[in-house]
Amino acid sequence: MRFTERLTASTPPFFSRVRNIGLILTVVSGALMGVPAIPAIIVKVAGYLAVAGTVMSGVSQAAVQKEEGG
Repeated sequence: MRFTERLTASTPPFFSRVRNIGLILTVVSGALMGVPAIPAIIVKVAGYLAVAGTVMSGVSQAAVQKEEGG
C-alpha cells in the first residue's frame, strides 16, 4: 500500500478518536504558548503537549482497517 493510499484510506473508529484527542492537545498547547504572561514551566509542558498531539494525530491518521480476504 502506498503512503498516499494509506493516508486517504478509512481510519478505524478507535484511531479516529485518538486522532481527535491529539488535535485537541495540539490546539490547547498552542493556546497556552500564545499567552504572554505564564510561567516558563507551563510553556515547556505546552511544547511537550504539542509534540505528543502531533505524533498522536499523524500515527492515527496512518492507521487503516485490515482488508478482508486478502
